[in-house]
Amino acid sequence: MPQNDQALLVRLKASGLDFVVIGGVCVVYHGVPIATFDLDICCPFGAESVERIESAVRDLNANHRLTANKLPLEMTRDVFGELKNLYLQTDLGKLDCLGEVAGIGNFDAALKRSVAAHFSYGDFRFLNLDALIEAKQAVGRERDLEAVRQLRVIKERRDQRPDPGL
Repeated sequence: MPQNDQALLVRLKASGLDFVVIGGVCVVYHGVPIATFDLDICCPFGAESVERIESAVRDLNANHRLTANKLPLEMTRDVFGELKNLYLQTDLGKLDCLGEVAGIGNFDAALKRSVAAHFSYGDFRFLNLDALIEAKQAVGRERDLEAVRQLRVIKERRDQRPDPGL
């Protein structure tokens, strides 16, 4: 099933969910040409946020992709407080909703360390370059460490550019 991050982002935004894009899509946003196979976001968890996630993917045959029997996404009030993360497979691809980012902290910490980005299909927030480097370093998987190496090169080049305001 093809991954359609743009469509997922648009749906999440339309639902009113507050979120920050993290993970591979964020790495690509900052200029590293990697393949990414899911959309990772950080958002606050609670009844309102979970209801918004559910409404965004309601018609996309969403199921819990890390359960053995791929249970459909069915939220009940008694599970809202228990959730820390949601790992979903939808008709538009994989969507991972995390309550915190490794090395950064919860949604509020991620939001403080994010930047706004404007696209023709909407405005979204992405972890800033420094926070993304810290998060990928904290996860420590080989593919994350490779992304860190490339992100650091981008950061060095960015930091060496003359200030356009001079």
